[in-house]
Amino acid sequence: MLLIGNGTLITNDQAKPLLEAGALAIEQDKIIDIGPTEVLKKRYLEATFIDAKQGLIMPGLINTHNHIYSAFARGASLGGPTPHNFLDILEHTWWKLDRLLTLKDTQYSAYWTYLDGIKNGVTTVFDHHASYGEIPGSLFTISEVAKELGLRTCLCYEVSDRDGASKMREAVAENVQFMQATKTCKDQKGMMGLHASFTLSDATLDYCNAQLPQGCGYHIHVAEGIDDVYQSLNTYGKRVLFRLYDHNILGPMTIAGHCIHITPGEMNLLKQTDTMVVHNPESNMGNAVGVPPVLELFKRGILMGLGTDGYTNDLFESLKVANLLQKHETCNPSVAWKEIPTMLFDYNKAITERFFDDTIGILQVGACADVIIVDYIPQTPLTNDNITSHILFGLTGRQVNTTIARGQILMKDREILVADEEALMAHARSHAMALWRRV
Repeated sequence: MLLIGNGTLITNDQAKPLLEAGALAIEQDKIIDIGPTEVLKKRYLEATFIDAKQGLIMPGLINTHNHIYSAFARGASLGGPTPHNFLDILEHTWWKLDRLLTLKDTQYSAYWTYLDGIKNGVTTVFDHHASYGEIPGSLFTISEVAKELGLRTCLCYEVSDRDGASKMREAVAENVQFMQATKTCKDQKGMMGLHASFTLSDATLDYCNAQLPQGCGYHIHVAEGIDDVYQSLNTYGKRVLFRLYDHNILGPMTIAGHCIHITPGEMNLLKQTDTMVVHNPESNMGNAVGVPPVLELFKRGILMGLGTDGYTNDLFESLKVANLLQKHETCNPSVAWKEIPTMLFDYNKAITERFFDDTIGILQVGACADVIIVDYIPQTPLTNDNITSHILFGLTGRQVNTTIARGQILMKDREILVADEEALMAHARSHAMALWRRV
């Protein structure tokens, strides 16, 4: 049994959002008690006590859109012309990279991404993978790394026509096999990954539908760049989301990433089909693709989470950037105080619970024991009314010093306990250098 205390609990439970000098008790993978530290220490005398040292005790964070395959891109010079738009970035960076990724590259990309997530307090990751250098077994390779490191994960492989029909079918098969293998798995699930409308023919969309296991959904980039919209209009005579709707892609188990260049009619379609959306602010800014209508989507009651799109594994950073981006875009400093934190702490939780049976993303008796300790002692009063402000202006991922997932201590006092981090990173650097040479 674990007892985590001597800190301020930020529970994400609206009934009891804040508890000073609080503690929680963990038995196996569940939270079994919450209360004042001194009370729980007397109640659970045999428990192993983890001292938060007056920092924050919070639920583990959830990343609803990431790209493990991008891990080896940091610092790489892959050659080719200077990109002037999003298609240039795809063609000369990401597609060039993923065509050369082997299973070993995928394995060590997963080690790096998941470990960096742990160090930033992330306990659940939805990943959208591509490794056209070696497709079969890639999701299972990532899966084994997640199991080894103790994280919950939902995986898919990015189906695309860009490398031909044979590769497309291999990608579909990898998704189907993984979805079937994880159907009854408690901590891992699969989805049918799709790249984007502009790299998927009608025949491919229909083929994916025919192969999709019952009860499963899709994870796809939607109108991330304006070219996605132009191609859909010019080729099919309809906007992206209407095209996807006509092919039965939308629905309550589908994640539509980005949704930048969409119309009010398409927003209605998202609401009507109960399709999930994930916003990735830093990636959108870095790729210069535009700003999605986040506030309008939120206003319409569309379930919209927050992801990182491979740009970072620090969701506190993404929270801050998403908040600032909406203020900048609307020229209104009073917006996005509620919407963006709701996306990270409430809507990411709701998205995750569509796939996993546990109660996740909350410090509550009976909930899954995903808990982080953040080194933050505020210089101003922390109250029920200003929690969001403290998180936005006071926290970064590197202040996380302890990460617990499903009751297992993954990191304590900034030391990774579930792996030899130094050895894994040495292997990762070696594989990254070999990949760069191949490019």
